[in-house]
Amino acid sequence: MPSNTLPIVSPRLGEPYLLTPGPLTTSYEVKEAMLRDWGSWDDDFRAMTREMRNQLLALLGDGRADYDCVPIQGSGSYCVEAMLGSFVARDDKVLVLANGAYGLRAAKTMEYLGRDFHLVNKGDYMPPRGDEVAEILAQDPAITHVLIIHCETSSGILNPVEELADAAHAAGRKVLIDSMSAFGALPLDVSRVKYAAMVSSANKCIEGVPGFGFVIARRDEIEAAEGNSHSLSLDVHAQWATMEKTGQWRFTPPTHVVAAFLKALEGHAREGGVAGRGGRYTRNRDVMVEGMRKLGFETLLADRWLSPIIVTFFCPADPNFEFTRFYELMKSKGFIIYPGKLTVVDSFRVGCIGQMDENTMRQVVEAARETLDEMDVGTAAPPQAALDERKKLAA
Repeated sequence: MPSNTLPIVSPRLGEPYLLTPGPLTTSYEVKEAMLRDWGSWDDDFRAMTREMRNQLLALLGDGRADYDCVPIQGSGSYCVEAMLGSFVARDDKVLVLANGAYGLRAAKTMEYLGRDFHLVNKGDYMPPRGDEVAEILAQDPAITHVLIIHCETSSGILNPVEELADAAHAAGRKVLIDSMSAFGALPLDVSRVKYAAMVSSANKCIEGVPGFGFVIARRDEIEAAEGNSHSLSLDVHAQWATMEKTGQWRFTPPTHVVAAFLKALEGHAREGGVAGRGGRYTRNRDVMVEGMRKLGFETLLADRWLSPIIVTFFCPADPNFEFTRFYELMKSKGFIIYPGKLTVVDSFRVGCIGQMDENTMRQVVEAARETLDEMDVGTAAPPQAALDERKKLAA
């Protein structure tokens, strides 16, 4: 595996590390790329857009010739809505596989779109499985698409995308993937997972900054999507057709963000692409989880479902532990962690992605140890009720 040749250094001017699932800590060269202004209709910027689209397609592996890339202004949720609104016709039906906030958000999006859907809600602890999908599809022939969340960052769970996609394809259904927080670090080779469309975002594993996301879809699916969209600005086909004809975005593009993203793609390639980036994130996770467990913290998930993107920990049972104070003390030491997003138990999350390496993660663990001491927390062990709930719901 190629080594990382993009140096991992502390953020400049005392900036804290962002231990989140994106926005995340970016390299100085990515930040520096935003110091120049670009004309959105200029030939140079159009060339930048084409280069960006080509480089993203190059990450797909064999079979990418059948696919194209369509950037969309806005956050990742804009792209999820664009994908669902463009590739799901008004008389189609989607099986939404949820095990956290982002799967549920996709279901809410379907409600807004007025498209039919079947929601499978697995809760926070477990992934959907292929046999469940096969059974549902056999019982409901009206389902045309299956939506899979690659990495559910509200819990940090890594869903079995290949298994789920295989079940969908075996039943003759199309696959849509929300790979918002995984693409670029975890494999999504189209020769193995033949999805109709997927979405991700600039400020995730490629390590760019917020401002746009992108839809990668089969070209024949894009062509067939004409007229499906509920929205002027989120119409994937219209955006693609304009870019193919003129090289331009239909509406004002995030020019500085695109420039930064191209620089981020250079760093991604130097690190060894998907394998190199994913390898660093996995080491980050392993070092951090081992250290936090030594302090008494417990992960929400069993090891087999832990993603290298973000990890959820139970809050300690010690009465002296108070998350807001823990957060502020960690921030004062240079680390911004993420609140929990679970409905059943108190938790917090620690991200593994961005310009950080395993040495940074050792510093995170040490900062957590010092913070517990300052809070006079004797042990980071969670409440027994949280462990019982995990055991019950994961059974």
